[in-house]
Order: sequence, then structure tokens, then C-alpha cells
Amino acid sequence: MKKKNIYQNSLNILSQAGLKPYQQKKNEKYMNLKQIKHFKIILETWKKKNLKILSKNITNLQDKSINLPDPIDRASQEEEINLELKNRDREYKIITKINNTLKRIENFTFGYCKICDIEIGIKRLEAQPTANLCIDCKTLEELKKKQIYR
Repeated sequence: MKKKNIYQNSLNILSQAGLKPYQQKKNEKYMNLKQIKHFKIILETWKKKNLKILSKNITNLQDKSINLPDPIDRASQEEEINLELKNRDREYKIITKINNTLKRIENFTFGYCKICDIEIGIKRLEAQPTANLCIDCKTLEELKKKQIYR
């Protein structure tokens, strides 16, 4: 279900950026200027959206800092604040990933697996624009994590 949400979010970002899924032409060079521009627009739109959410969360936190006398109300308020802080942390992490991905665009390493240096693929990058591993390397990474945390 998590992957479905990620894909829905990326489609949402595509529409917010005024873009449609990239249609790669036959014999088109991978990560050409047109493709790079497409992904840069996606990433910058996603970053703006997250910065907007982040500033909204900060405003909400400032508004909720009321000292309530009732312990149940106070506990409920603290739970809401904790949830806001988790959301804020998640937004910061996403923005950091986006910034790192934009740096990879500048360094001409975007779209290629950081382990084996093969093409990640247009469809995968549209579904997860911050992906830096191909499917095979990502699968191996997840298998290693499962073995370590069992």
C-alpha cells in the first residue's frame, strides 16, 4: 500500500507541475536535456509543495501552544503536537532527499544507480523521483536489511 501512495503522490506532483508522464521516444538518449528538465520541474514542484506544508505545520504548532488546565485536554494537545512534529520531520527528510537529487542532476549522476551505474529508468523515476538505486540493487538492499533486523 505504501508504494501505491508514493505513486499516487508522484502522479499528483506531475499534475501540479502541469506535466504528463514522460513518453520516451524510440532511440532517444537516456537522461537527455528534455528528460532532465522534466524531472527538475517535478522535483522543484514537489519541494515547493513540501515547503508550503512545512510552513503550515510550523504555524499550526505555534497556534497550539496553549496551556490547558484539564489533564485530558493537555494530553490530547500533546499528542496532536507530537503528530505535527513527526509530520514536520518527514517533510524535512523529503526535502533533504529532493535537494540531494537536485545535486545529482547538477553532477550528471541523476537517473543512474549509485551502486552499479546502470539506468534506473524513466517510469521508476516518475514513480519515485528521488530513487538512486536500480530495482535489482534496491531489492538486494532490502534483503540485507531484513537479514540484519531479523
